Amino acid sequence: MSDDAYQTELQALADVRQGHPFRGAIAETPGGSVAVVQMKDVSPAGLKNRDELIRTEIRGRKEPDWLQDGDILFTARGASNYACVVTGLSEHTVCTPHLYVLRLKRYGEVLPEFLAWQLNQGPVQRYLAQAAEGSSQLSIRKPVLEAVPIKVPSMVKQQAIVALAKLAAAEQNVLQSLLRNREMELAAIAEQWLG
Repeated sequence: MSDDAYQTELQALADVRQGHPFRGAIAETPGGSVAVVQMKDVSPAGLKNRDELIRTEIRGRKEPDWLQDGDILFTARGASNYACVVTGLSEHTVCTPHLYVLRLKRYGEVLPEFLAWQLNQGPVQRYLAQAAEGSSQLSIRKPVLEAVPIKVPSMVKQQAIVALAKLAAAEQNVLQSLLRNREMELAAIAEQWLG
């Protein structure tokens, strides 16, 4: 990285908090007013099937801290710890406490997409793997995540890296589609010739 980048800790760039503190299992309520993002709904590429999020009702004196566009979700438990940026959510959406929510402190200093990209890269992943705790299920504690070293280049470089990462993801999707098509073609040939 060139001289125009500086290094800081994640906590200098973003507030880190756990998702909504559900007590016990989430009671699914068809047509509920609140959408809930769970670990199974999150991938490094973003949210999967945002239209299929579990719906529920949340009661309590305090208004939940709703997810906002540009928030970063970070999977805190399990063998894979990764981040993704959330966009296009319904107005009343929360996530489970197994996910951390990272909300930028100052917009314009770092792009949420760049920060999520960096959290998913080898150097940060090795740092997290060394700091993970637990015997049956590994987890990342909030102080460990807050202390992750982050390099912040110029906004122009951040935008270029994000654009390149999006192109790489699009290429990967095209390649996977081609592989699926080839497998279906071979399956059809096998049915025709061997069935």
